[in-house]
Amino acid sequence: MFLFHEMRDYYLTLIFLSFVSRASLAQDNAVYVNNLKTIQLSVDDEWGEPPVFVLGSSSYVSISFDDLKHNYERYYYTITHCNSDWTPSDLNRNEYMDGFADNRIDDYEQSMNTQMDYNHYSFTIPNDDVQLLVSGNYKVNIFVDGEDEPCATACFSVIEPHVSVDISVSGNTDIDTWAHHQQVDFSVNYSGYSTRNVIDEFKPVVVQNRRWDNHVEDVKPTYLKVNQLVYTHNKSLIFEAGNEYRRFEILNEYVPTMRIDKIEYFNPYYHATVDQDEQRNSYLYDKDQDGRFWTRNNDNVNNDTESDYFITHFSLSTPRIAGGEVYLNGELTNNRLSEEYRMTYIDISHCYEIAMPLKLGSYNYQYLFVRDGETKGSTQPTEGNFHQTENEYYVYIYHRPFGERYDKLVGFNKITTEK
Repeated sequence: MFLFHEMRDYYLTLIFLSFVSRASLAQDNAVYVNNLKTIQLSVDDEWGEPPVFVLGSSSYVSISFDDLKHNYERYYYTITHCNSDWTPSDLNRNEYMDGFADNRIDDYEQSMNTQMDYNHYSFTIPNDDVQLLVSGNYKVNIFVDGEDEPCATACFSVIEPHVSVDISVSGNTDIDTWAHHQQVDFSVNYSGYSTRNVIDEFKPVVVQNRRWDNHVEDVKPTYLKVNQLVYTHNKSLIFEAGNEYRRFEILNEYVPTMRIDKIEYFNPYYHATVDQDEQRNSYLYDKDQDGRFWTRNNDNVNNDTESDYFITHFSLSTPRIAGGEVYLNGELTNNRLSEEYRMTYIDISHCYEIAMPLKLGSYNYQYLFVRDGETKGSTQPTEGNFHQTENEYYVYIYHRPFGERYDKLVGFNKITTEK
C-alpha cells in the first residue's frame, strides 16, 4: 500500500505543479492548466451519450468545467470546424457558424461547503449567439480573457444523417479465435445519397470506448454491394479486447464507499485511497460504464457545486514493466496519455502510483501500458485481454465530395458488445 503520510507532500507538488502539454490529439477533450478540472460534455443533458447531435435539430451540447482558483475569471470560447482527423478545415468562420468569434461564458456558480473551493462554469452550443451551419467536427477552445493560448478544449460532432451504419463485433478474428481480441465489421448503406466516387470520398473512423489513442481511420471497404460498402475481416479493425473497467466511488468525507480503502484529512484537503490494484490474469465481469464517470455526492443534490474534491490515490502492485510506461486512463483523465497521467514506480512499495484531485462521484478507470516510442496504449500487461469483455465501439462516416473544402459527417452509429 501507499506510504501515505510520507508521500502526501510529494503528490501535492506533483498535482499542482506538473507540466501540462497543450498538444491535443484527435478528439480528446483536454485541460492545459492545473486549476481547471472535470471538463464534461453531454448532449441534451443525457449522461453517457456520445457528443454527437443532428444539424438543425433542437439538440444541443452542454459543456462545463471547474476552476479551482475559486476567484472569478472571465472565460471566453471560440469554435473551430475540423476535418475528420480533427485538423482545422479550410472553411472560413462565417461558412460554418453564425455568431461572434469570441463568446463569453456568463454562467458560473461558486462551490458551497467544500474544502477545495472552486467555481463551476457551464454553457451550451448552439445558443442565442452561436448557430452551426454545417456538419462535421467542432473543437471548442476555452480562453481566459487576455490570454492567447487556450486553457481547455472540448470536442463534439454534428451529423447530417444521409447514410446508415450497421456494426457487428466478434471475438472470432484473423489474429485469434475467441481469445484476446475483437473484430469490428460494419457496412454503410448510401442508397439515395449522391456521390461520384464512394470508395475514395467516404472516410470511416472507428473508436473503442472513446479512446482516440487506438482509433482507426481511412479504412477501405472489403467489397461493394448495391448502394452499400462492406468492411469485414479487416486486420486494422481488430482491437485488443481488454478487461472490464475498474470502478470506485467517493461520495462523502465520512464513510469509505465502493473500493475506497480509507479517507483521511490532511489540512487543507481530504485524501481518498483507492483499494490497491493488481495485474489481471483472468477476465472479471463487472457492469461497468466503459470508462465514464458521474459526479455526485451522498445526497445527490447540487452535484455541480456541493461535491468536494478529494486528492485520490491509486496504486497498481506489480513488478516494474520494462520497455515503457504505465498510465491511468478513462474519462477521469480525458482518455489522454499525457505526462500528468503517467504513473510513477515506487521501488520500496513495488507499485505504480499516482494521485490527482477528483470530484466526488462514481468513476471507471483502467491502466494502460505505452511502449517506448509509441503513442497507443495497450491493456495486455496491466488488465489482460479477454474476448468476452463488454466494449463500446463508435463508427463515424465522413464524406468529402469532389471539390469540397471540408469533411461532412453523414453517418454515425455505436454498438455495445454483449458478454
